Amino acid sequence: MLPPNLLINSPSNIPILHLPHPSPRPLSISSIFFQMTNPNVVVSDTQSAIAMAITAAVNNSPLFPPSPYNITLFSRNKFPKSIETTATAGVGKNIAWVEAMRASSPTRNSSENSEEKKNWIMKHPSALGMFEDIMSAAKMKQVVIFLDYDGTLSPIVQNPDQAYMAPEMREAVKNVAKYFPTAIVSGRCRSKVYNFVRLSELYYAGSHGMDIKGPSSRKHQKRNQNVLCQPAKEFLPMMAKVYEILLEKTEGIAGANVENNKFCLSVHFRCVEEQSWGDLADRVKSVLKDYPKLRLTQGRKVLEIRPTVKWDKGNAIEFLLESLGYANSKDVLPIYIGDDRTDEDAFRVLKKRGQGFGILVSKIPKETDAIYSLQEPFEVMYFLQRLVTWKRLIMRNH
Repeated sequence: MLPPNLLINSPSNIPILHLPHPSPRPLSISSIFFQMTNPNVVVSDTQSAIAMAITAAVNNSPLFPPSPYNITLFSRNKFPKSIETTATAGVGKNIAWVEAMRASSPTRNSSENSEEKKNWIMKHPSALGMFEDIMSAAKMKQVVIFLDYDGTLSPIVQNPDQAYMAPEMREAVKNVAKYFPTAIVSGRCRSKVYNFVRLSELYYAGSHGMDIKGPSSRKHQKRNQNVLCQPAKEFLPMMAKVYEILLEKTEGIAGANVENNKFCLSVHFRCVEEQSWGDLADRVKSVLKDYPKLRLTQGRKVLEIRPTVKWDKGNAIEFLLESLGYANSKDVLPIYIGDDRTDEDAFRVLKKRGQGFGILVSKIPKETDAIYSLQEPFEVMYFLQRLVTWKRLIMRNH
């Protein structure tokens, strides 16, 4: 059973937006578009379209015709210690954190087509190429879909406030939610990711799972109550205060962007010159010295400050599976798709459960606990469309 402080009855106040949802159809190269940095500007992603066409040709498929939750604290000793050195200018640089920032933000280069990439693909094959095997495992089971947002449903962009979702992607997610319980699990605060997705029938887990709310409809729920989980609620005043301090501390670093994600503060350095990364890390760490109950982690071109509550995306999907009535069920197949190192917590949970599949979205070989891979958001959309087509075919045959 879930602890009573994590699950309460609460009327939903999320507005419902009704959108048209025509049946999915095979996409031609000329019809594939991704909305990159402006909701009113659509650009053609020709490279993705060609990759999709090749994938479709190679993987021609008949389906596509022409837990108790103890809230504990992390020890600060488990996180990278400061390793200071003195540069010629006499400025201390935190080598450990700069290297960690660089490692968490790999750049694309010619090694994408190297032997390393080929070996990595063999170890983590394409979820599109292995679609038949995945669906074979899903027979007679309830598929549950978990999706990261940035880099998975939307492209990674310079300005995090402009990470818009393509209309075609929204339609694909909406159609998936008709047949399967579907959740967005993001580092963004829940309200922000909802404003990007705008689908009231989904579960939303914001702030890396520390702010969870169920849909207004109860189509897939086995229980009567609405789902709400905020294991770090007591940290809200502290997070608001630290946010203001971070704004002031990072003001002098060009390109730094501090985002308040409610239970998580994100310091984006995608637009910061690399020679300033050490300075930025030092400034952020100097703030945390006065807040021992907060911890610092890295994502893709972002430093993140979170409460030391032991709760992450892995805990979030365990909570959601239990809320759906599948905590110890053998009749469920969770599928989690994400691109960031924070998604590894969810991949590890599925691996430990011995059921379900983690799918990493990446063009670059990475250490991962995911089983399968996809290259980019376009392939995620195509996978979701195939999933809907598979389900409709199953229903038609029964």
